[in-house]
Amino acid sequence: MFSSEDTIVAIATPPGRGGLGVVRISGPAAGDVARRMLARGAPLEPRHATFTRVRSARTPEGIRTVDEVVVTWFPAPHSYTGEHVVEVSAHGSPVILQAVVRSAIDAGARLARPGEFTFRAFLNGKLDLVQAEAVADLIAAATPLQARVAFDQLEGSLTTQIQTLDAELLDLVARLEASLDFPDEGYHFIDPADIANRIDGVIETLDTVLNDAARGRMIRDGATVVIAGRPNVGKSSVFNALLGHARAIVTERAGTTRDLVTETTELDGLAVTLVDTAGLRETIDVAEQEGVWRGIRARGVADLVVVVLDRGEALTEDDRRLFEETAVRRRVVVANKCDRAAAWERDGSICVSATNGVGIDQLRLAIVRALTGEEHLRDTAAISNVRHTVLLEGARTSLDHAREAVMCAHVSEEFVLADLHAARVSLGEVVGAHTSEDLLRHIFERFCVGK
Repeated sequence: MFSSEDTIVAIATPPGRGGLGVVRISGPAAGDVARRMLARGAPLEPRHATFTRVRSARTPEGIRTVDEVVVTWFPAPHSYTGEHVVEVSAHGSPVILQAVVRSAIDAGARLARPGEFTFRAFLNGKLDLVQAEAVADLIAAATPLQARVAFDQLEGSLTTQIQTLDAELLDLVARLEASLDFPDEGYHFIDPADIANRIDGVIETLDTVLNDAARGRMIRDGATVVIAGRPNVGKSSVFNALLGHARAIVTERAGTTRDLVTETTELDGLAVTLVDTAGLRETIDVAEQEGVWRGIRARGVADLVVVVLDRGEALTEDDRRLFEETAVRRRVVVANKCDRAAAWERDGSICVSATNGVGIDQLRLAIVRALTGEEHLRDTAAISNVRHTVLLEGARTSLDHAREAVMCAHVSEEFVLADLHAARVSLGEVVGAHTSEDLLRHIFERFCVGK
């Protein structure tokens, strides 16, 4: 998929202008490429920042200076990729940075593909696959909590847990395989009850991790929350209050919102995409009809529906229809306009006044609790990636089968071994010990160029 023998180069900082920009060069010839492109006779000192100049390739006008730069040389294996790496800090103009890249290419490097630096770090044992995926998640983090989850995985929290479980299974496999060398003795090196107990211990740890998976996925990927209700109950006002600024148009006229209005915000560390929808009602206006249908479709795929009702008016048929539609969905019921006399009461509803901010903090907590099962997301989750969840669920299924085989008196150790090996393969796929090239390509192609 990627050649690891080439020397590659790319801009490592985000697109746009800035005070500084970094160009990264990695590969066996990184030092030679740097020597050809820099206006410096002396060799670079390892891990020391060196002030110098980048030269362009020879042109009809001669060799020109591209920029004054600071260069750092990281000899293998003490670098991000495990290869020779040169990092060039230049002025952050896109024109300058592209000229530095062009100078490196003219000196023998080729342009890196998305994720190629991190892929080389994976190949060279600097990162396992969980940590490599965490790099992409850390770059993409939009909230502090997302960054904490990604950094914990980059630090190896999930990897350590998997290695501990795999070591336990490896010991069981070794004992069972030793027993196979003495078929007349049966379970000679380990008692079946002991095997069952140790498998139960591994299953218990896996269950602890998997029970946190839904919350972890919600932290990593964020959630979509649709605000629904009939016209003029204050949906757009609630939408604006949750955001903290006036994003949706609010008027006294019914049917003001005719399309989906979306905005992303943070609720207690959770990235939430709020969607304001057209009011639910029968209408002959074609544009409003389309808005109502778009709201229905949005509610169908939302992680949570916030049903807004007017506390100062009696419930209508449209209110009841929305209640029936969302009865099987995850939802929060909001009694808006709580500054008016109550025309109805409903247990469990959140009483707010969107115009003056009363109850909005309680609504935010209720949304987080409905999405994650917790009112405050104080702790990060050990697992947040769907790929990891699927593989760990597969490992648990294999362990269930192994335990059943152990407890069956007439089943050979070979059947138990087969299930334990299957569980170990699933654990190995999480960290990249057993991974197909197609999967690696899929994972690393979502990285940005330069990482």
